[in-house]
Amino acid sequence: MSEPEEDFASMFEASFQATHYDKGQTVEGTIVGISPEVAFVNVGGKGEAVIGIEELKNDDGAVEVAVGDKIQAVVVSTEGGLTLSRRLARGGATDRQLEDAFHAGLPVEGKVEKAVKGGYEVRIARQRAFCPLSQIDTIRNMAPAEYEGHVYVFRIIEYKEGGRNLIVSRRAILEEEQRINAVEVRKSIVAGAVLTGRVTSVRDFGAFVDLGAGVQGLIHVSEMGWSRVSDTSQVVTPGEEVTVKVLRVDDDGRKIALGLKQLTDDPWSTVPERYEVGQVRTGRVTRLAQFGAFVELEPGIEALAHASTFSQAGRSDAWSRLVAVGTKGAFEILTIDLEKKRIGVSLLQDWASPAGADIDDMREYTERQDAPAAEAFGSLADKFRGVFKSREQ
Repeated sequence: MSEPEEDFASMFEASFQATHYDKGQTVEGTIVGISPEVAFVNVGGKGEAVIGIEELKNDDGAVEVAVGDKIQAVVVSTEGGLTLSRRLARGGATDRQLEDAFHAGLPVEGKVEKAVKGGYEVRIARQRAFCPLSQIDTIRNMAPAEYEGHVYVFRIIEYKEGGRNLIVSRRAILEEEQRINAVEVRKSIVAGAVLTGRVTSVRDFGAFVDLGAGVQGLIHVSEMGWSRVSDTSQVVTPGEEVTVKVLRVDDDGRKIALGLKQLTDDPWSTVPERYEVGQVRTGRVTRLAQFGAFVELEPGIEALAHASTFSQAGRSDAWSRLVAVGTKGAFEILTIDLEKKRIGVSLLQDWASPAGADIDDMREYTERQDAPAAEAFGSLADKFRGVFKSREQ
């Protein structure tokens, strides 16, 4: 070995010892030298690696890179120096390299050609491989065709019949990356932070969101909107990207509570300016309880009509027959508790309308409520008489 070669070998070994690389890791580097057999690649700092010259030739046999060009490649060996393979990285591996990649657990690039029964057909070099539906991603996607035409990195999990039967997994690669990055991601997840994530699953009680590197938080159904949410799937869907606010993080960082509604204005913030005792507003009964009926006055503002406010309240549960979920009517505001966000109302009996037929009349009535005192009627009874007269004309 000549002196320059000995100097390079010493520098190469020293630079490798200073930087840690893992087999299967994808690196980017700059071509710093080309010889008849190998090219030398600067992979950052003083780190340099070698890559076979055959891997840098095009289909015509000509070297397609020059000194100064940047390339991406996969680390295939760390013994005695750093050795790279570009063909594995760009999906141009030979059958032998694919077999080596399987035994060594190295990632390979492949293009998803089409969705088939139970998974996807993937092209890796000259070979066709199969990726099961459950192995294409870490979440369940409701639109499988979205993966078609994309190039991803896969791991060969089964190699049979001399490579004619390949089964690959993208999920294995993603989960490995998640484990590596999870520690850093968790550092950014603190109460009050606003983050972007991807919905992984939707349940009756809420939705799980991947905040990165597999770290998941839960949006409870009560935190999805200021109005009561009856169907979480109508708010978010699996695979959807959402912006959320971190509400709480347990001491061990394993349970993360997220919110959607906190990123929109709280309708209660303007209640003092818009609501007052004695007002009459239209509302809709959303649910019944033993003690009364819950009434939505507007999205995010819910009131309670206590059972005692109904004319037949003294007759057991007879009051509940006056209203049903979906009933629309005019409700007088009896109490407002801003601290507890509670409003007490009473149904104006003659104005209950399950079919909503009297909504226009109720609107007319509430408009009259807002008229100047000189133009308004003196009592609720007088107001109703005036409205009924106008309806009879």
